[in-house]
Amino acid sequence: MNLNIVLYQPEIPQNTGNIGRTCLLTNSKLHLIKPLGFEINDKQLKRAGLDYWNKLDVIYYDSFEEFFEKNKNNRIFLSTTKGTKLYCEVKYKVGDFIMFGRESSGVPQYIKDILKDNLIRIPMIETSDRSLNLSNSVSIIAYEALKQIGFPNMK
Repeated sequence: MNLNIVLYQPEIPQNTGNIGRTCLLTNSKLHLIKPLGFEINDKQLKRAGLDYWNKLDVIYYDSFEEFFEKNKNNRIFLSTTKGTKLYCEVKYKVGDFIMFGRESSGVPQYIKDILKDNLIRIPMIETSDRSLNLSNSVSIIAYEALKQIGFPNMK
């Protein structure tokens, strides 16, 4: 396993399906924090993930607290427009966790406070109401991390 991709309460099944496919093809584990904005058997999720979903290494959590309790001894980076470091300034390691918030509202402030030393962002033009698509953001940051760790077990 190369990386751990964490989605906090994802809302759009197509994004989660695309991210699941990226995780499978990069040997990364997907962590989903409930509640989800869709059913796992959602046809849009399956369409985006194609026939990969049943091969995906995915873990479900009922809450952020459950996720954090089980993973607090690992490095957890939070991608947020409020990040203090650019995603490419971080020195990633195999097994790092990279967390992404809800499509509509990110994560609550208390999660940003817990992860305050590991807030990262993708540079964008300044705007108050828009950010990159979630699945695009995951791909950008995951591939930077994979590049840094040498694309292990990847052709």
